[in-house]
Amino acid sequence: MSTATSLLAIGREVDDAESLGRAVDELLASRAEPPTLLALGEPTHGIEAFPLLRNEILRHLVERGYRSIVLETDFFAAAAVDDYVTGGPAELDTVLATGFSHGFGAVPGNRELVEWLREHNAGRAPQDQVPFHGFDAPLEFSGAPSPRRALSSAVEYLPGALRPESVRDLDALLGEDTDWTNPAAMFDAAASIGDSDRARALRIVADDVASALHRAAPGLRRADPAGYDHTVAHARTAQGLLRYHAAMARPADDRIATLLSLRAAMMAENLLALVAQERHRGPSLVFAHNALLQRAQSDVPVGKVGVNCCSAGELIDLTLSEHYMFLATDGSPHSDPGTLQGALAEATTRRALFPAPALRATLPAAIGTGEPIVPGHIPLSPADTDGADAVIFIADTDGKQHRYW
Repeated sequence: MSTATSLLAIGREVDDAESLGRAVDELLASRAEPPTLLALGEPTHGIEAFPLLRNEILRHLVERGYRSIVLETDFFAAAAVDDYVTGGPAELDTVLATGFSHGFGAVPGNRELVEWLREHNAGRAPQDQVPFHGFDAPLEFSGAPSPRRALSSAVEYLPGALRPESVRDLDALLGEDTDWTNPAAMFDAAASIGDSDRARALRIVADDVASALHRAAPGLRRADPAGYDHTVAHARTAQGLLRYHAAMARPADDRIATLLSLRAAMMAENLLALVAQERHRGPSLVFAHNALLQRAQSDVPVGKVGVNCCSAGELIDLTLSEHYMFLATDGSPHSDPGTLQGALAEATTRRALFPAPALRATLPAAIGTGEPIVPGHIPLSPADTDGADAVIFIADTDGKQHRYW
């Protein structure tokens, strides 16, 4: 029996919303306990087919009791989107421009998502609405911001009597924001402020503030749950940014891998906090790059080399275990024979879902991995199926990448 014939036997065609819903339901039913967090990945950003698939899956999951959507966008900026989709006054174009980091507001499918969420939530009680969250750190590939906003917000929230002594010199230690945002620091450790006396002192301040918030949690959180949780997010972001700046200042061979891993750790902390916040209302769907959500280390191309680093999904899986489910996706308009992409394309008319255990058992040992179709595309390798519960392959995408940056 050929590989394509075997794959046809295990795949589930998901050409329309009805067949997609049935396949997702079957996958969820295969678990002894339903996942608290269902993760859907995409192999690159900017190709229309993957966010549109996400939107279809979300609409189905909401009918099954899912009550929040989390995207690979800045944790704090996402509040503007959430305010809009839960009925707040704003212009949609402004929300798309300011509520998404990385330019993702221009990604096809995100406008449709925001419009659908606002329409769905209109007139519903808060417990039945579907809020919008981001779980990324306030970072860009070109560098990291000053910890000023995050640290100052956390300090200002604390009552004066609870503020640690170390915050008295906060403004002097922070200095000018341009000290932190020097673009040369991303690739030149000597240009980073992260190993300065000021930065090391600020790491102590950030630790003191986080500790003060933790000790005061019984009273502060009881009085203002949402405000307290938001402030804790600022405190952990300040700590994460200072770790990131310190790593930027290290002239080590694994410097970029360390930076990527620190970002993944910040994302995992944010996502776990959101799961804890939302789980009393229902499960959550998270959507991001496959490399961020898989249950294994990521091999991320940086320039002409691959950088191996931990993924957020790997860290999340340590906490959620069986309550975490990951669906990887890939697609290609032209798939080479002898590759995973070529085999999946032969077994797919438009879109198909393949349970990962059956997929792994069916693939020949010598099968290879296809080539990237656009910049930023990381084709799934046979080894990547180890970190997924299922793979959805889209054969009919045109593979065109819309500019979002």
